[in-house]
Amino acid sequence: QVQLVESRGGLVQAGGSLRLSCAASGRATSGRTFNTYSMGWFRQAPGKEREFVAAISWSGGSTSIADSVKGRFTISRDNAKNTVYLQMNSLKPEDTAVYYCAADGSRAVFTSPQGINYWGQGTQVTVSS
Repeated sequence: QVQLVESRGGLVQAGGSLRLSCAASGRATSGRTFNTYSMGWFRQAPGKEREFVAAISWSGGSTSIADSVKGRFTISRDNAKNTVYLQMNSLKPEDTAVYYCAADGSRAVFTSPQGINYWGQGTQVTVSS
């Protein structure tokens, strides 16, 4: 079973930066390992639906970034460490949410939560004004 564990988020002032990481462990029942999954991040603010933030293909060669964070957030991965990162710069109060790591075994990159195979437990990011 693949497990995704996000790093602790935190409280940051508007304009600040934070880097989240998501470490994968285990192996799917199919035998597939982390480096064959596309990975990404979603977030969910109180009272709102879970929304896409960023995704990266298994090789790291393709990425997709939500318009709301484009130019401020970047996604990367290190398959040797089984880890995916979300670098968040120029944070805004509207970025406050629980951030979830996700793994998808079918799509090269994804923008919707449908079809996600594995989810992390979520980590809180709070941006103060």
